[in-house]
Amino acid sequence: MIKAVIFDMFETLVTLFNCPLYKGAQIAADMDLPEAEFRKIWDRSDDARTLGDTYFEAVIREIMEANDIFDPDLLDDIVRRRYDFSAEVFRHKHPDIIPMLRSLRDNGLKTALITNCYFEEKEAIINSDLNDKFDVICMSCVLKIKKPAPKIFEICSEKLGVTPAECLYVGDGGSHELEAARAAGMSPLQATWYLKEGFDQPCGPMANFDQAVTPMDVVEYCSRTALP
Repeated sequence: MIKAVIFDMFETLVTLFNCPLYKGAQIAADMDLPEAEFRKIWDRSDDARTLGDTYFEAVIREIMEANDIFDPDLLDDIVRRRYDFSAEVFRHKHPDIIPMLRSLRDNGLKTALITNCYFEEKEAIINSDLNDKFDVICMSCVLKIKKPAPKIFEICSEKLGVTPAECLYVGDGGSHELEAARAAGMSPLQATWYLKEGFDQPCGPMANFDQAVTPMDVVEYCSRTALP
């Protein structure tokens, strides 16, 4: 009996690949630094940024100082471009994302978000037109827990006031989230509408999970189970 639908954010509700990227390779280029050198610190910082233990700005400063290229104006420009990119991805989402979320709530279902995200992405989410479409929002950088840890799924269902068995979890499958949702007792559904070949996305279609090819497929999937 589905009473709530919990969504992943990136590559599920929005994608990083429908607008010009500003990730590691592009930042390294702006620093005029070999990407391999840039990634020695950048890649190592991913967990700390995801868990809210450090900020993007601090990591970029650390990389600059470690390579003797610190420039406050360049730092400010890189930070601005990163925050602009984080916000821009929300302007290029599938046109049925908001109609889907509205339909689910109109049908009496609660909606929630569980996302592994950095502080710059947190700000983008809060300022986006998706922010008010959720009853509960669980962000890794705020809770200091990230998927696939079981605790973040438990926290979300508790905040929703439903049991895990009453939750549908919708995600692209990155961070082993679908397996974790299933282990937590939720029904997992893979969102495939953003998945493209040739892009650096977390995963492709997964045959061992039901799939939603379009956002409105989620609404149809939920309609198969009537509310009490």
